[in-house]
Amino acid sequence: MSLGVALKTATTGLQAAQASLRAVSDNIANVNTPGYVRKAVNQEQQVVDGAGAGVKISGIRRITDQYLQVASLNAQSDTKRWSAVSQYLDNAQSLFGDPSADGFFFNRLDKVFGAFATLADDPSSTLLRSQALSNIEDFLSEADRINGQIVSLGATVETQIGAGVERANSLLDEISRLNLEIKRASLVGADASGSENIQSQLLDELSGLMNVRTAQRPGGGVDVRTIEGVLIAGDGAAKLTYNVTATTPGYITAQPAGSSNQQPIQLSSGQLRGLMDLRDIELPKIYDQLGEFTSRAADQLNAAHNASAAFPPPTTLVGRDTGLDLTSAASGFTGTSTIAVVNAAGVMQRTVAINFTAGTLSVNGGAATAFTPATFQADLNTALAGVGSASFAGGALTLSAAGGLGLAIDEGTSQKAGRGFSHFFGLNDVVKATGFTNYATGLQTTSAHGFTPGGQITLRLSTPDGRPERDVPITVPAGPLMSDLLNTLNNNATGVGLYGAFSLDTNGVLTFAGSPPSNAELSILTDNTQRGVGGPSISQLFGLGTQARSTRAGRFDVAPSLLSDPTKLSVGKVDVTAALGVVAVRPGDGRGALGVAGSGNIPVLFQAAGALGQVTMTVSRYASEFGGAVGRGAAAAETRQASAEAVAIEATNRRQSVEGVNLDEELVNLTTYQQAFSASARMIQAASELFDTLLSIV
Repeated sequence: MSLGVALKTATTGLQAAQASLRAVSDNIANVNTPGYVRKAVNQEQQVVDGAGAGVKISGIRRITDQYLQVASLNAQSDTKRWSAVSQYLDNAQSLFGDPSADGFFFNRLDKVFGAFATLADDPSSTLLRSQALSNIEDFLSEADRINGQIVSLGATVETQIGAGVERANSLLDEISRLNLEIKRASLVGADASGSENIQSQLLDELSGLMNVRTAQRPGGGVDVRTIEGVLIAGDGAAKLTYNVTATTPGYITAQPAGSSNQQPIQLSSGQLRGLMDLRDIELPKIYDQLGEFTSRAADQLNAAHNASAAFPPPTTLVGRDTGLDLTSAASGFTGTSTIAVVNAAGVMQRTVAINFTAGTLSVNGGAATAFTPATFQADLNTALAGVGSASFAGGALTLSAAGGLGLAIDEGTSQKAGRGFSHFFGLNDVVKATGFTNYATGLQTTSAHGFTPGGQITLRLSTPDGRPERDVPITVPAGPLMSDLLNTLNNNATGVGLYGAFSLDTNGVLTFAGSPPSNAELSILTDNTQRGVGGPSISQLFGLGTQARSTRAGRFDVAPSLLSDPTKLSVGKVDVTAALGVVAVRPGDGRGALGVAGSGNIPVLFQAAGALGQVTMTVSRYASEFGGAVGRGAAAAETRQASAEAVAIEATNRRQSVEGVNLDEELVNLTTYQQAFSASARMIQAASELFDTLLSIV
């Protein structure tokens, strides 16, 4: 070996040792720096003409483990997802109050029943009547407050999603920009570990927002893709957009760099996934179930109040808007009911017995005369001639008594869609509703659907995670029956038949169920259909979509006429067996109040809502199930968060064991490279001395 080669070899060793010492020095200096990944110098043997010529530095690498990095990113995504869900479900649960406190929401309904039980002991007490009505008002206003705040939580979540998407776009831009810096540094053999560390931290933050897949680029840096493979960061960054309307689930699209196409992307974890689940699934489940509970509770109070009589009897009974025409509304009843006309002292003046099963009317126990749903109003007016009348407008039935007389109704055995005659029409409701809250319409497949032909409703079918599959415009058919409307809705070519099916149950409840494998979810884009003139749309009448259901629990109020005059509260019963001229409604009768008090213990059919499917149980039992479901949902999310955090901590610890700086190891490396530096320096000194010796000989 010549002295020149020896000198060059020693010089390369000296440079390699210096570079390694700088790397070790950086590692030790950043031992406690968050996100810092230790680095090492890559050294290779340098060969010239087949002979060793020292060592060369091929680059500086970060000590990472790709598997542990992926595991850590996935764990962070799961943690952020369930952290968001847990936080908001815990907030939602707190809205109902402390179960052990007197103000707990579900205890308020028990107070209503208790107030009416007390009223039954002293029916004439105006104070007790006012207290009973006040308790109902308190229950309904609390339901409205909770529902409004849950809906507000959804709006807050939606704002957070928008902010999260904007942050994700910023992160993708930074990651793509760092790819260029890392590539330039790699081309000239410079140290790119600083940029790579920053990029790694950005990826950690991005994975907290949405789960992604990363792959190392050949020239340095990373490609970032969604779980279905859409490139969102590499040579350029994709533009993410949150797409949402008030009535449809939200979803995120990606517009790749250099493309004009917006492609829906799938998110299975991350904070954005958790927030979208909250907005579109978890919070709607709560307010839908709250609406079902409040609706059935009000329905049971109304059922008992409609089966009761007031003293003095009211001269007019104004029903609710059924959303139906009179023929449809009067169809489908079974059993019997009796309308009694009494004077101010409660003395019987006339009875009209209605036998829906037989289709007959009987006045004062006389001969039965036939009626049909189409002639019901006219025949009832004939039966009431001289003492009262019946009218129907805007979907509501109104009964009026003449000449200072009053009205009382005995529900008897009458039934339609689970409600008696007076109850179905809402003639003596203690709780009034704005809009439609009970979706048991009573319509059958043979009933007229009543919607104006040509009206259009546009349905959106989405995957369970919110990504749209198809928008389906449905035109109301010329065919007049509900079966015609169902066939149009379920048509494979122009309807939803390829994704699921609508069905109409025996109570007239219209529901949609998605079919496997897509298990599509349904939402309403637009709906300009109308039943009759000024009537409800399809989505309003049947409660389809979030817009129809999101405010249901807040549509109830105590009847204003009762609040202004509690003496009009029906707390007694009418004796329809009383002969003409005999007292049929008495003051001091508390049987009606007792019926209201016990209405919470009567089994009733609850439609599927929230965490519960279709069940038959008492309102009181449903309150317990509902309260438990809200608590279980919050607890389950908290448990999942704790589990995800445990996994994330373990993944992070293992990742840190590889990427983190170990001072003992670095001190060993420091000693090694110092010795290597000294050896190279000694070799240079020896070569210099030998060269001087040779010169002196010459």
